[in-house]
Formats: sequence, C-alpha cells, structure tokens
Amino acid sequence: MKLHTLIGCFACVLGLTTWSHAQAVPTATRSGSLQIGGGVTYARPDYGPKGIAGLTIYGDYDFTRHLGVEGDMHFVNLITPTDISEDTYLIGPRYRFHYNRFTPYAKALFGFGRFGYQAPSQYGNKASTYTYGLMSFGGGVDLRATKHLNVRAFDFEYQDWPGYRGKGLSPVVMTVGVAYSFR
Repeated sequence: MKLHTLIGCFACVLGLTTWSHAQAVPTATRSGSLQIGGGVTYARPDYGPKGIAGLTIYGDYDFTRHLGVEGDMHFVNLITPTDISEDTYLIGPRYRFHYNRFTPYAKALFGFGRFGYQAPSQYGNKASTYTYGLMSFGGGVDLRATKHLNVRAFDFEYQDWPGYRGKGLSPVVMTVGVAYSFR
C-alpha cells in the first residue's frame, strides 16, 4: 500500500508540472551604453586672477553597469578676461553607480592641453600656443531627465599640467551640460 501511495503522489507531482511557470535568465543583453553631449565650462586657470569660460563636448561609453570610458574636449577660450585660453583633450576610465534617476561617477582622464596667449594682450602683441601633457581627476552627477536625455548636473575636474614651466599648472574645471543617450 505504501508503494502505491508513493507512486500516486509522484504521478500527481509530475502531472502538475504543466501548470508551473519557470523563470529564465535573459539571454540577450546589450553590449554597452553610449551618451554624447555638450555643455558650458568654467575654469579657474591657476594663471591670472580671473576665471575663463568656454564650451565642452563629451562622450561616455559604459562597458558594464559600473565601468566605462569617458572622453572630454574642453574649449575654454570664449570668455577670457585675462587673454589666455586652456583647451584640453582627455580620455580615461570612469566608474559610475546608479541611485534612482541620479548617476554619480568618478573619473581619471589623461591627454594633452593647449595653453594660449591671445593677442594683443598684457602678455605681448603676438599670439602663441603651447602644448603640454596633462592628467585630470574628478567626478560629477548625471541626472536622467527622459529615456534618452541626461543632464550633466555637475562635473568637476582637478587638472595637473606638470610640464608647464615652473611648477606646472593646476586648474579647476567645472561643467554643466546635456547629453543624448543611445539605449
């Protein structure tokens, strides 16, 4: 009698399997996410008493949920009360994490910068530009406004231009902007 009860219970369990629903892990995932944007930049150039301002173009490609790469081009040469400019071209790793609609991140960028004297100015009647290697460390916060639109609420960079004559330059650069996200 015990064997018949065991076989009956086993048959019932197997018969109920058609009503059960299984959960499967998604097999198709995207390879990464890309956003490209632009913004307004303000810099404290560490050369002269006044700040300078300009425009920035940036792009982020995230390989995983947290790790990616960022590229920045700062053209800080539009508002220059001291007749200098600092244009930088940087690329490097970026770490981000998500908190609701906010995406805080940290980055370490490397590249080169062009320091320029505009003419005529207090530095002479001849315009000149010099190129230096540099590194930049910083971070910021992106805010997801819509599915494809991100607002760069705040971006901060501390740059180090070690090759600049003397002790080098260490400008601070801040950016706000908007980016389109390809999802």
